Amino acid sequence: MVCALGAAVCFGTASVLQAMAARAAEPGTGSGVDAALLLRAARQWRYVVGLGLDAAGFVLQIVALRNIPIYTVGAALAASLAVTAVVSARLLHVPLSGAEWGAVGTVCAGLAMLALSSGEEGSGTGSFALKLGLLGVAGLVLLVGAVAGGLPDRSRALVLGLASGTGFGVVEVAVRLIDDVSLATLANPALYALLLGGGAGFLLLTSALQRGSVTVATAGMVLGETIGPAAVGVAWLGDSTREGLTWLAVLGFAVAVAGALALARFGEPPAAPRPGDPDPAGA
Repeated sequence: MVCALGAAVCFGTASVLQAMAARAAEPGTGSGVDAALLLRAARQWRYVVGLGLDAAGFVLQIVALRNIPIYTVGAALAASLAVTAVVSARLLHVPLSGAEWGAVGTVCAGLAMLALSSGEEGSGTGSFALKLGLLGVAGLVLLVGAVAGGLPDRSRALVLGLASGTGFGVVEVAVRLIDDVSLATLANPALYALLLGGGAGFLLLTSALQRGSVTVATAGMVLGETIGPAAVGVAWLGDSTREGLTWLAVLGFAVAVAGALALARFGEPPAAPRPGDPDPAGA
């Protein structure tokens, strides 16, 4: 659980830096899959530091997924929005209202309930059909992103957000379907699902941060990366709760995700500064 929360801190802080860098980058093709956008954003130090935090968060996420149920890790990762809100208030001088501080507290309460009620990770390893299906979902995420550029602004943001969240959800499940790292792993479709899903999710999220309503996109991402993976973990991988505390786990999951959705606006980076304005990040 400590690793899951550490991953949330890394991802939440990285999103502030990456959102600023993505908005400052030159506009691209308008497609949800614009690989050149990553190269343009990577020219800025904020984006590079954000990538480093993402890498650290991913390592912590893997450790968490190998020890506690997917639904607990997913809710903890959704809590990265609470981290983003607090970091934005501190570094970018984006004030939190009383209701938003309440949402931060709600996220923390939900995570506390999950920590008390979650059991050990399930012992299921997943069938070969599940692994192939996961790879298919990862490919579908990339396809959806490719056509999302032609949608109206609000619809595009929601589709990109859901698709990117689904890609990150594929990563969560794929980590559980890879038993070890060896030559045999190269024949495991879950490995390629992890790489494709993670890459597609990251690419689509970067596009969402630059175009359209990022608040809507962030809410879609939270839903995409929590509900589906949690269901797969319970239904196919044997994730469970402590005896008699299933109700508390369900309540904690719902409370944590609801609190994160209430903070979705903090996926929206601040407006680009006008010439002569001071840089709030001290660049």
